[in-house]
Amino acid sequence: MRIATALLAAALWAAPAAAAQQGGGARFDWFEYRGDDHQPAPRNGEYGNPVLQGFYPDPSVIRVGDDYYLVNSTFAWFPGIPVFHSRDLVNWTQIGNAIDRSGQLNFDKMTMQQGVYAPDISWHAGKFYILNTCVGCGGNFVITATNPAGPWSDPVWLPDVNGIDTSLFFDDDGRAWIVHNGPPEGRPRYEGHTAIWLHELDPKALKTIGAPRVLVDSGSHPERNPIWIEGPHLFKKDGFYYLIAAEGGTEEGHSEVVFRSDKVAGPYAAYADNPILTQRDLPKSRPSPITSTGHASFVRTQRGDWWAMFLGVRPYADNFFNTGRETFLMPVRWEHGWPHATEPGSAVPWVARRPALPVGPKPAVPTRGRFTIRDEFDRSVLPLYWMTLRDPKTRWWSISRGGLEIQPRREAFSTHGNPSLLARRQQHLNPAATTRVRFEPSNDGAEAGLIAFQSDEYWYFLAVGREGGRRVIRLRRRGGGDDPAFGTIVATSQLPRTGPIDLRIEAHGASYDFEWSTAPGRWRRLGSGADGTILSTKRAGGFVGAVFGLYAHDENAKEHR
Repeated sequence: MRIATALLAAALWAAPAAAAQQGGGARFDWFEYRGDDHQPAPRNGEYGNPVLQGFYPDPSVIRVGDDYYLVNSTFAWFPGIPVFHSRDLVNWTQIGNAIDRSGQLNFDKMTMQQGVYAPDISWHAGKFYILNTCVGCGGNFVITATNPAGPWSDPVWLPDVNGIDTSLFFDDDGRAWIVHNGPPEGRPRYEGHTAIWLHELDPKALKTIGAPRVLVDSGSHPERNPIWIEGPHLFKKDGFYYLIAAEGGTEEGHSEVVFRSDKVAGPYAAYADNPILTQRDLPKSRPSPITSTGHASFVRTQRGDWWAMFLGVRPYADNFFNTGRETFLMPVRWEHGWPHATEPGSAVPWVARRPALPVGPKPAVPTRGRFTIRDEFDRSVLPLYWMTLRDPKTRWWSISRGGLEIQPRREAFSTHGNPSLLARRQQHLNPAATTRVRFEPSNDGAEAGLIAFQSDEYWYFLAVGREGGRRVIRLRRRGGGDDPAFGTIVATSQLPRTGPIDLRIEAHGASYDFEWSTAPGRWRRLGSGADGTILSTKRAGGFVGAVFGLYAHDENAKEHR
């Protein structure tokens, strides 16, 4: 399916403080992303996993009437916390970003392991709430909206909530309760020993009430020293309060466990057959694995069925994946008062029977399967899925006359600032990103082009630059913090003095190819078989996935503040 996604933009990012400088910019005529992982295709009455491909971790889902809303983590990317809508839990359309104004949060100098963690969305009495932790920029906060598409309020900080992964539960009597991960009472017994805490919240004043208390210490089997109990959610069913939480860390030992009580404040008993969701008990040698499943959020449909949205990954080799942690869907079965998603030794399905709901409209911007998306930049807005590193304080891009212009600036990845980069997620193991750039470098320190990016220290940059008065094309690589800040030049070639240049990056699992062209269809290879594992979480660390982006940089430019 081929789509001109500039026609699909639902909203303009909140405008930064100043307009883009005019002149000397890199102009991109269009950007095209395509991918095909040759996954099993769902038939009528089926859906395919993951339902959100690419870097969409830590899902939180709610139902309001016949509508479903979902949010994900974005860490130090801006806009932050995408908001999705669905009518059937399968077809999801992004309707906004909850953090879309630089004044809401300040991501200055953050690494990609900081920023907004594990948002939780809830609804009560006509108002939507998102609870979240901003690691490195203030701690825990709540934002509210009457329309989930936004605008969302500025953060109200919760200084008494010490930890991460906050979520909100409204009881039948209207009282509101926060659960979150935090340090245990007293001294930790071992590395990874954490606890789940409970606070009461005044939903009108947005302040905590009384003293917090521990609901779960250590995890589902404390005698086994379980690590990193986190990502909790509370809900109520048949008179019992259920607490679900992730356990075992976010890698291959990840899982979901459940506890139950007849009182919201506990005590909570662990399910004897925990975990209720995991893939850690499957052989590593299995073909086409889905791994690292956990951090679930449950939702009950209007028909009374229960479903789990959760994160997982699709590695192309031994725990190497560039697409980040993605959002998966599975039904929840109830047996003897306890929920189950997977049974011991059972695999998360690639294709399964759809929820018993009317099929919702297919999203104009696909979120899974084989697709092609082409941005023509022929409107004054960017589609909602475009992001920048950290929040921009000035406007260094503009859209006019059917093109996107990006100003090359001195701000570089090595400063952990807001460089001139606009990016979208890599959503396939086998993707390709292509663009056409018009750029006449003013000096030998100016470059613009197409980037494959995982973090400030791990990227490939296919760039139009200048050397000795002539335009050249270069491939730069940075594979860690010990590499030069501007990367190492891997390959270079002469370019015509003027005219547009087409650029393409194509990946096949861990192998990345880099090509350029001055005439349609006449591609020239600048680099092939490059090591794509540097774009994986296993190599780069952190919790995000790789992106493709349009980037411009000029080490000799003057800074405009």
